Amino acid sequence: MGYFSGIGTISYEGKDSKNPFAFKHYNPEEVVGGKTMEEHLRFSVAYWHSLTGDGADPFGRGTIEREWDRFSGMDLAKARVEAAFELFEKLNVPYFSFHDRDIAPEGETLRETNKNLDQITAMMKEYMKGSKVKLLWNTANLFKHPRFVHGAATSCNADVFAYSAAQVKKGLEIAKELGAENYVFWGGREGYETLLNTDLELELDNMARFLRMAVDYAKEIGYTGQFLIEPKPKEPTKHQYDYDVASATAFLQKYDLDGHFKFNIEANHATLAGHTFQHELRWARINGMLGSVDANQGDDLLGWDTDEFPTDLYETTLAMYEILKNDGLGTGGLNFDAKLRRPSFELEDLLYAHIAGMDSFAKGLKVAHRLIEDGVFEEVLDHRYRSFKEGIGRDIVSGKADFHTLETYIQDKEEIRNQSGRQEQLKAVLNQYLLES
Repeated sequence: MGYFSGIGTISYEGKDSKNPFAFKHYNPEEVVGGKTMEEHLRFSVAYWHSLTGDGADPFGRGTIEREWDRFSGMDLAKARVEAAFELFEKLNVPYFSFHDRDIAPEGETLRETNKNLDQITAMMKEYMKGSKVKLLWNTANLFKHPRFVHGAATSCNADVFAYSAAQVKKGLEIAKELGAENYVFWGGREGYETLLNTDLELELDNMARFLRMAVDYAKEIGYTGQFLIEPKPKEPTKHQYDYDVASATAFLQKYDLDGHFKFNIEANHATLAGHTFQHELRWARINGMLGSVDANQGDDLLGWDTDEFPTDLYETTLAMYEILKNDGLGTGGLNFDAKLRRPSFELEDLLYAHIAGMDSFAKGLKVAHRLIEDGVFEEVLDHRYRSFKEGIGRDIVSGKADFHTLETYIQDKEEIRNQSGRQEQLKAVLNQYLLES
């Protein structure tokens, strides 16, 4: 008997299946563009939402009760490991991810906390021996405890900086022990509420110092996983330093850290920054910084990070378009940093939600692959920017032109003609591919 008794392994049954415990589009063995869906999508279960989330929101206590919640302390931590690997097996996912404080409770001291982590890490390592699931990434929770009220690496308190460094040090050791393919830095409290009490320069310098220490320690212990930064503009702080991909790229370049980091891009964080998910993926891709994805979505009617499971086929298709153009995610994956809605409190809902998300990205993969194969958008771009492939446009791109030659070229032209961008037509074509695939 397990925690998910009565629910079998979720398998692919095709789009006409009426079975709620079956995939309609995600067939892990189906080959798309030379790779299987499992290889393309690299799905991951987020430990914090799926195993520790209770459905609480700012206006009400949790609604979700799980059988493993009858335990407490380290017994609860161990029960969650048992439930987690059962869930991974039911969903047949290749990866999972966690924060350190998701998997083991804090003790009275950091030393005691680390002993708790050692027990759970050893337990996870044993479970992984008998499972195909691997650790996509782990990270340190440097935002929940009151000690991080002023930040972690950017705190005004040097003791907090030291504690945060020691916590990440342990996280990197766990990453190596469990074979994590990536390690994520999410600066939930790395920002400010008001500049009236903030030394902005010192805080940014200290954040860079912190990341440099992490790079150095990873080299020291021989951890070779990819370092990832997860941008977010606000919430919980008013202004977070890794606001979006563009600002975080500028930060990394300023401190000569861009060769060590890529980005873990979350869909809902993109919309909080005033961008589309595709925008953030594209910006990272063209700069060689697209590393991994936290797969979720927000609600346009709500102004906060709702972390819904992804079901918007436009979003998943355009996301997979960027990922395919990036030649995949490398060591990254599609991690379901998504939580059940508060009224969806039954255990079955956890399976239904992951099935919906996995099917949505599988559908997006197939549509995006067809769009690229047919050169739909590439053909449009080639035509739209054709003026830069000949004449004065070619001179501009090649660096031959300057203000003098451009003035000479244009000053006697009587008319400049533009052509339509065909935005509505392109959306109609996208609809056509979505409906036909």
